[in-house]
Amino acid sequence: MTKGGSYLIEVTDPQSVFTPEDFSQEDRMVADMVADFTLNEIMPVTDDMEAQKEGLMKSLMEKAGELGILSADIPEEYGGGGLSKIVTTIITENISMGGSFAVAQGAHTGIGTLPIVFFGTEEQKKRYLPDLASGKKLAAFGLTEPGAGSDALAARTKAVLSPDGKHYLLSGEKMFITNGGTAEVFVVFAKIDGEKFTAFIVERGTPGFSTGAEEHKMGIKGSSTCSLIFEDAPVPVENLLFEAGRGASVALGVLDIGRFKLAAGAMGSAKAALGVAVRYAAGREQFKTPIIKFGLIREKLAQMAARTYAAESAVYRTAGLLEDALHGASTGAETVTAMEEYAVECSVNKNLASEVLDYVVDETVQIHGGYGYISEYAPERYYRDARINRIFEGTNEINRLIIPGTLLRRAAKGQIPLLQAAQALSREIFDLATLDAGEGVLAAEVRMVEMAKKMFLMVGGSAAQKYLDKIAYQQEVMGYLADMAIEIFAMDSAVARALKAAGRDGAPGVKASLAKAYVHSVFPNIELWGRKVLAHMAEGDELRTQLSVLKRLGRYEPCDLIALNQEIADRVSEAGGYVV
Repeated sequence: MTKGGSYLIEVTDPQSVFTPEDFSQEDRMVADMVADFTLNEIMPVTDDMEAQKEGLMKSLMEKAGELGILSADIPEEYGGGGLSKIVTTIITENISMGGSFAVAQGAHTGIGTLPIVFFGTEEQKKRYLPDLASGKKLAAFGLTEPGAGSDALAARTKAVLSPDGKHYLLSGEKMFITNGGTAEVFVVFAKIDGEKFTAFIVERGTPGFSTGAEEHKMGIKGSSTCSLIFEDAPVPVENLLFEAGRGASVALGVLDIGRFKLAAGAMGSAKAALGVAVRYAAGREQFKTPIIKFGLIREKLAQMAARTYAAESAVYRTAGLLEDALHGASTGAETVTAMEEYAVECSVNKNLASEVLDYVVDETVQIHGGYGYISEYAPERYYRDARINRIFEGTNEINRLIIPGTLLRRAAKGQIPLLQAAQALSREIFDLATLDAGEGVLAAEVRMVEMAKKMFLMVGGSAAQKYLDKIAYQQEVMGYLADMAIEIFAMDSAVARALKAAGRDGAPGVKASLAKAYVHSVFPNIELWGRKVLAHMAEGDELRTQLSVLKRLGRYEPCDLIALNQEIADRVSEAGGYVV
């Protein structure tokens, strides 16, 4: 099994990377079914859903349950589909066009249901999963508190064992809970006796448990968001989930999957928004010319397509990794281990895709001009709905700390030879022929990706050596290292996918153009971020020496990016939207 984070120190074999071109016929049928459901059942009632029409969300979720859209992650013996992570990713991508519905469905099938799938006892699974699979009951995840958002382990909600030993009495409040007003089953986190952070399954109707008023949100208005209030609410002891004091394993493990699923949804939304932008640009005329013919509009469309392609490549690469890791996990402990393996990749995907989506919807509004600012047109809702993704499932800032923090922690434990690779680089650095890219499809871009990895190792190794175990306090340094790691995974995934396709098809296609455009657009940032970190850590001759090495690693021969963007714009124009 590929080790998590190893993409930073290894040359990627394109044949080892899962891509959308590897979908089976059954996978494609699922994609078509979910896309049809979204188009025919959700989109026509968007306005009613945004107004939270009574009973509408519940009705739509039950219809989704009948089609198996809610049960893919649930084993067959509990009424689910027991399907692969590839299929669940496909579902998440194709339901994303549904806006608020996608948020409700994602919270239900992901962080709401997966804790019971992964960590529940046999009795808990039999009791709850069949109804969650069918949509008869909806699920929610209660972690965030008024004083404990990103610092989830600082939660104040308490659980005290009742005198008869039959119940835990929960007291406290949870905030911003998606599906809070519609769910019947809640996974809630509390500290037993104020100390042991633990997960519990709580049912609506429990005495002392109530929900607050609906929050009035900027976007995703159709999904329910409210607080959960516990006043000595008695929860049966058999509803303790996993083990007492092991709530962090439940929360953090499931949040890794939640981050990945969020990335899949953001990527799907970016595809949808790009299609809206292309079709509008083709029909909108100014100066007697469709604006899709204007160079600056074409450049926007090309960059939107390239970034979406990179996000899609990263998401499905990670889906393949997660499928391999979780396939053999049968116990809660094995599941925790499997999910922890790719915590870095899940955080990378979350940041990458959410920020790609923000870029795409922003440009979609811009291409629409004044119409993009009017609620009658789709871009206005896309823009509002997209913003939450950089906050959901751990803010992007928190995830930027998780990425290098996890890498360095695993390196210190000998789980990944990151520091050894950095030391080896220091010995070979002046022997690197940075401009000798060789021949073949994307040869120069392959070389650029490998140089980007070496820049990360050089800068990250220097930071680890300087700050040692205090590096966590250098948040700006950690943030720039995360930015480097995110873009390296995106470039690496985009290039590997294009090479795999070229090997199968016998010739480079639009994927090669998209990969090339992406790499040449973001590669200069790797050196820029490295320079900022080095300038913070050193000065004088030491800094000049380090910057000289970094510059050597960052040298590349620019391509004609303007012509490349024109070529990509032609392709998306012909296709009427995203095309690979």
